Parts: sequence; C-alpha cells; structure tokens
Amino acid sequence: MDENEDVLVTVANGIGRITLNRPKAINSLTHPMVTAIDATLKTWQTDDSVTAVLVTGAGERGLCAGGDVVAIYHDAKVGGALTRRFWHDEYLLNSYIGRYPKPYVAIMNGITMGGGVGISAHGSVRVVTETTKMAMPEVGIGFIPDVGGTFILSRTPGLLGVHAAMTGAPFSGADAIEMGFADHFVPQDQLEAFVAAVEADGVDAAVAAHAQQPPPSPLSAHREWIDSCYAAGTADDIVSALRAHGAQPATDAADLIASRSPVAVSVALEAVRRAAGLATLEDVLRQEFRTSIAALRSHDLVEGIRALLIDKDKNPQWSPATLADVTAADIEAYFVSADPDINFEEQS
Repeated sequence: MDENEDVLVTVANGIGRITLNRPKAINSLTHPMVTAIDATLKTWQTDDSVTAVLVTGAGERGLCAGGDVVAIYHDAKVGGALTRRFWHDEYLLNSYIGRYPKPYVAIMNGITMGGGVGISAHGSVRVVTETTKMAMPEVGIGFIPDVGGTFILSRTPGLLGVHAAMTGAPFSGADAIEMGFADHFVPQDQLEAFVAAVEADGVDAAVAAHAQQPPPSPLSAHREWIDSCYAAGTADDIVSALRAHGAQPATDAADLIASRSPVAVSVALEAVRRAAGLATLEDVLRQEFRTSIAALRSHDLVEGIRALLIDKDKNPQWSPATLADVTAADIEAYFVSADPDINFEEQS
C-alpha cells in the first residue's frame, strides 16, 4: 500500500484495518478519504474473509481532528457546491457505520473531533484512552454540530450534551464513555497490545484482555450546575443562568459560549433539543444536513474559519453580534429543507 495515500487499507487475520494517514493535519477528513472509507467498508461487508473492521489514525496526535475546514472556507466563498457533496457523502457514511453488520472497532485516542467523531462514535466497539480529547467544536467557527453528533449529544445523562454542544469544549475519554460516545477504556500504553490482540484473538477477546475501568468522568462532577443552568429557555437565558450560578466552572462556560457564534450556539441548542425527539440516527443526520447547508450560506461560517485559520486574528465579527440579537426566525431558517434533503434510501 502506498504510504502517501490518505487512507491505508490492509487485511490481516480476518481484520480489515483502515488507517487515516494525514498525520500532519491530525488526519483531517477530505472528500476522497470519505469515498475511500465507504468503498472499503462496502467491499468488506460481503467479504467472508473479513470478520471485523479496525479504524485508527496515523501519528501520535489523534484519530482525526475533523473535516478539512480550510477547503470548506474557500468553497463556501464560491457557492459551496463541493462542500455540499462532501457532507452528503460523509453523512451517508456516518449512517452506514451506524448499521455496519460486522464489528467496527474505532480507536479514539488523542484528538477526536467533529468528523473524527462521525467515523468512530457510531461504530459498535469504541475505544478511548487517557489521551482522548474529544469535542464537537463547531460553534467556534459558526457551524453546528453534525456527523450524527447531535444524536448522541441529545441522549447524554442530564444536559451534558447541551453543555458540550453550546461550548464546543473538549472532554475526556472517561467523559466520552459517560456521555455515550464510547464504550471501552484502554490505557494508551496498551493500545499496541490491544491491536495485536484484535488481530490475533478477535475483538471480544481483545476487549476482555485490555479494557479497564475508566477514571471518573470529570463532567459528571458538574451535573448539578449543568443540569440546572442549561434547562433555561434560550441560549441567552442559559448564559445568564450560568453567570448567576456562582460556580467558577459555570462562569467559564458562560465566557466560552459568549466567544462563539451567537447564531451557531442558538441553533446548536435547538438542534440538540429537536434531536432528542427524533427516532433514528438517519432522522438526525437529515436534520443536520439542513443545518449544515444553512450554515454554508451564512455569514458566520466563512467569518469563523477566517478568524481562526485563515487570518488567524481570532477576532471573528459575528452576525448577529450577540445572543440577544438572535431571533426565533434566525434559528428556524436553519431547519428548512436543504432542497433537496439527504436521502438515506439511496444507499440501502
């Protein structure tokens, strides 16, 4: 296999291994990578010599930092047609992973964010370590949590998912297990042995031999103020509740939300609340496709990427400028049909 390829594919002892291979970019996903992963999984689904799938990221920094948002920035400025096709195919892949008929093992060590969550957290065997740094950080660039993330965020204990969506803040591997993004904790220094055991003895035996009790979830210790403050009505009300609470972590969360795109934060809140009432991952991905396409047309997505990654001035000029300025109509506009909506029947 050509080591210069962005996705490396091997099969050994019945285990089909997919390695994301852009370590300098923390394995950020491109459209060709999504296409390659999808084609590989479809081939292996009907290949009796492949009994399970193992997904890892090259390098030491993490599984995957998300999508290639610099490419999205340039495409959005000329209409966004390429990005729309990328998200369409990416969300079809997320759905496919969610119902993949063979064991799908994802090793979510290091940075696992955005699109990286999409190719791992819907799998059947999700492994984290003490190095895992997971997040759905989209609101920081004027975007909305996607790749099926709001499906999981809407089903966390209490309102941990609302906190994660509105702040975009990273959380630990232990938090990921608590919140439903992961299943098993394997110490970083045992990952090589775990992978070797998957290939030698199979998935169940490897998990039994190497998975350990995770550390306590740091976020769970904050359930009292999280569940109280994030129950407020609007995003603006939530920030007010956080500031009034008095606990320093609540104030820190309010400050973080205040730095994010006001409309993205407001839509993220609504998206998680609506996702709670949607029955399937596909239903939620369809909603996310709508919010993503609306964001692609927005001022804040281009401006957010510009400020963070293009000019790097870290001084985005959001529009609307404050949470109080975001109207119900502004939010509702993100949930209209993507015209056409994504159709999951086409991949069945």
